[in-house]
Amino acid sequence: MCNSEFRGFQRQLSEFDKRGIRIVAISVDAPEESRRMAQKLGITFPLLSDPKNEVTRKYDLLHTGGGPKASDIARPAEFLIDSAGSVLWVNLTESAVVRARPAQVLKAWDAAKH
Repeated sequence: MCNSEFRGFQRQLSEFDKRGIRIVAISVDAPEESRRMAQKLGITFPLLSDPKNEVTRKYDLLHTGGGPKASDIARPAEFLIDSAGSVLWVNLTESAVVRARPAQVLKAWDAAKH
């Protein structure tokens, strides 16, 4: 997520809470950098750190050589995962600037639950 997406999800947090959805963001940034960003943006949901790309690899999101200086980066993705660990919905893009908006995620959740 980029800064505007973080803020958008933060603004809609009550709508996610009403549905029992817990937002968790994962970044490949170092933990201290993730903490600074969360504080700076006023983010109250967890912003986890995956600097070794372990979660990125588990969900097949690694874009090998796609970052600056041919570094490995994570492809942007949003997942809805239920309490049993089943993936209900995935938004996966090739572009770091194309990401799901909060309303899109809420709509996908509502459709999966009805």
